Amino acid sequence: MTQAGLPWLWHYARPHRPKIIVSSIYETLGKVMDVAPEILIGIAIDVIVKGQDSMFATVFGITDKWHQLLILAGINLVVWMLESLFGYLSATAWRNLSQTIEHEIRTKLYAHVQNLEVSWFEDNSSGGLLSILNDDINQLERFLDTGASSFIRLFWNIILVGAVFAASSLLVTALAMIPIPIIVWGSIFYQKRLKPRYTKVREAVAGLSSTLSANLGGITTIKAFTSESREAERLATVSNEYRTANQEAIKFSAAFVPLIRMGILTGFTGTLLVGGWLASMAPSASESIPSLSS
Repeated sequence: MTQAGLPWLWHYARPHRPKIIVSSIYETLGKVMDVAPEILIGIAIDVIVKGQDSMFATVFGITDKWHQLLILAGINLVVWMLESLFGYLSATAWRNLSQTIEHEIRTKLYAHVQNLEVSWFEDNSSGGLLSILNDDINQLERFLDTGASSFIRLFWNIILVGAVFAASSLLVTALAMIPIPIIVWGSIFYQKRLKPRYTKVREAVAGLSSTLSANLGGITTIKAFTSESREAERLATVSNEYRTANQEAIKFSAAFVPLIRMGILTGFTGTLLVGGWLASMAPSASESIPSLSS
């Protein structure tokens, strides 16, 4: 998808926007349920350490430590069940939506191409057309299946994790968020550099599809002139061009995730160091309690 592709897709999917919203809600609720167990663990630790003075006891008025832990265990069970439910609903909704949009685009595109002048077909290869009707539309399916939900999960990861950090320290939160603009800029830069490489991949797969289509359609002629070996060599050459183009794109794209992880690691390390420094500067419990002798 290009940068202009997402606005176009949003405009094209106008009739399906209610389904997109419902799918996004499922994904959001699933992410909330995914984060909840970590919060419950923190509450459980607070119960174990403080007992009847825990935050849970203060809020809900349940002073018995065992009862508090039982309730937390029950909540945790419900959370896991809801996470599984929303995960199923989200995956089903996104995949059905992708199949519907893919079907509509393919049939409308074919109907449009079928009505073009014969001269257009003479100037364009059938392999390129097959590449668009199959490969490009299948890429759209993969984006709607997993890409859109990944964006939503990333958004809520930033929001929810940021909220947890903010509750403890605004300075730590600011440090944790420092890599985000760098990551966004790096993603845009990477996309611009990666686009021409995948353009070459598309051109190569168009040539491969065209060769396969022509050879299989003219197999009788190939056999009649006993040119099987020559055509096999020609196909190998075209296939190797496709492989080379893919290798160049893979070499560049494979470095994206490690670089992003390094950016996240930098922010995380800074957060740990500053958080540790702040903790060391805070007065200890023994210092904050007045001496009995005084």
